[in-house]
Amino acid sequence: NGNTSCGITEEQIRLLSSIGFEWSLQNNDLWELRYQELESYIQEFGNTRVPIKFAPSPGLGEWVKEQRTKYKMFRNGNTSCG
Repeated sequence: NGNTSCGITEEQIRLLSSIGFEWSLQNNDLWELRYQELESYIQEFGNTRVPIKFAPSPGLGEWVKEQRTKYKMFRNGNTSCG
């Protein structure tokens, strides 16, 4: 069944692949999704201070934090902050 040290077996990979599982999402797609979630958050709460663990949208708070970090790196001249 393959190397289980990764937490997934070859059989599990085969099964997921057989139903069309998307193994790689474009980073841009995730960015767009989080951006839309942030727009909804702003409409509801009137700010961009998303809690790290915001239950209605898991991952949004971390994404916002990451955007702030990348912004600071960019402003400081780091061109490889991708």
